[in-house]
Amino acid sequence: MEFTEQEQIRRQKLEDIQKQGIEPYPADLWEMNFTSREMLDGFDSDPDKFTNISFAGRIMSVRDMGKAAFAVLQDSAGRIQIYVRRDDICPGEDKSGYDSLFKKLLDIGDIIGVKGYVFKTKTGETSIHVKELKLLSKSLRPLPVVKQDADGNTFDAFTDPEMRYRQRYVDLIVNPQVKEAFLKRTALTNSMRHFLNAKGYLEVETPILQPLYGGAAARPFKTHHNTLDMTLYLRIANELYLKRLIVGGFDGVYEFAKDFRNEGMSRFHNPEFTQVELYVAYKDYEWMMDLVEEMVEKVAMDLHGKTEVPVGEHLINFKRPWKRYTMYEAIAHFTGVDITEMDEAALSAAANGMGIHIDKTMGRGKMIDEIFGEKVEPHLIQPTFITDYPVEMSPLAKKHRSKPGLVERFEAICNGKEICNAFSELNDPIDQRKRFEEQLELGIRGDEEAMQLDEDFLRALEFGMPPTAGLGIGIDRLSMIMTNSASIQDVLFFPQMRPEKKDVPEAAGN
Repeated sequence: MEFTEQEQIRRQKLEDIQKQGIEPYPADLWEMNFTSREMLDGFDSDPDKFTNISFAGRIMSVRDMGKAAFAVLQDSAGRIQIYVRRDDICPGEDKSGYDSLFKKLLDIGDIIGVKGYVFKTKTGETSIHVKELKLLSKSLRPLPVVKQDADGNTFDAFTDPEMRYRQRYVDLIVNPQVKEAFLKRTALTNSMRHFLNAKGYLEVETPILQPLYGGAAARPFKTHHNTLDMTLYLRIANELYLKRLIVGGFDGVYEFAKDFRNEGMSRFHNPEFTQVELYVAYKDYEWMMDLVEEMVEKVAMDLHGKTEVPVGEHLINFKRPWKRYTMYEAIAHFTGVDITEMDEAALSAAANGMGIHIDKTMGRGKMIDEIFGEKVEPHLIQPTFITDYPVEMSPLAKKHRSKPGLVERFEAICNGKEICNAFSELNDPIDQRKRFEEQLELGIRGDEEAMQLDEDFLRALEFGMPPTAGLGIGIDRLSMIMTNSASIQDVLFFPQMRPEKKDVPEAAGN
């Protein structure tokens, strides 16, 4: 393995540290009694509380003053300055320990533990006066450190998106503001869990490895189970298993699920993603629309203290009620074309006239979906419900009670993208079998996203599933909106990436 010059220097320092009998990666624990934020926020009001500090953090900068030095340590809560004096660290006549370790062998990026007390410097900065110092972890790679020239121009910042996503651990160290999006994402899921638990619904787990993939229109990832000698699929949705639980007698179940779809990647798509699915017995899609409004409005309030959320150049308001269109109304409104009575041939001609590519594998439902995605969805910035979809688009939704050819389904669109999908769930096993068979025909025509026929799920329906409302909310996309993030990669700690090229430089600095 080849090392850069800076990496070689650090490895030599590691050897020198070990020769002094210092363990660079000690096994004993280091007790921390305060975070940086607690010291910075609490010292002025109660200085006597901080006379015996035990703290640890990563060295982010050092200012050498000969027999003393100032440094900045970073922990999970922020950064705080420390003051290290040679006579405190080495109180006897032998001062070589200070010179050889702190001045010569420690680097930016090293993790150290310090003990001492908090004080104010002459410039008024809250700092730790160090009385004891210990190396806890030697960093063998230099951090990319932001620098400024004499004119105030910033350079060497760790801002390249590909590098940040590949080396998220470095990104989190040198760009600590990145953490905010992930803290809000966790607050988002906690808010939803609290809301659903308060309603009395049960959080459950269902299989990720499935013998048949179903519950959505998507291409799966495939694997092989050696012991059973059978093909298995990573789930594309958890819908069919959650419905089995409704058949089994639960009134309401939900799951925060990792799902996997073998499809394209973009700033809105990652092949591994998170969604929450909820199924409630004896409810319908109208009821579920009200619940979605209530829950997402609560999420906005919990994260921002108000229903208005800035997203790019827009200010999105999640206050209830949200605007509603039927699918046909929305297409007519934004294109001027009424597709209500069009068959496949007429739809194909209409789509081509709008500049939308249509191929022979697409059925009526897929063509309508393409028209909606191209010509309607981008215009829906404020949260909007699209309802009453054509039956061809929704193999798992119940036929509309009063509108022939449609199903009781809605999607919530916000900032130009779908954030949730919901149905009055189809519980007629005969109709469901027919819909699955129609999907098989689309598969024969070449539609790689067509659903499979799941005999066990049909058997479950034949035992009787009560009228049920079902919902799926994309956590990644909702997190993008709630954190004002332009890319899905910004709300995933470790997004999927193409194989790393050898000529991509690693994070480096001085």
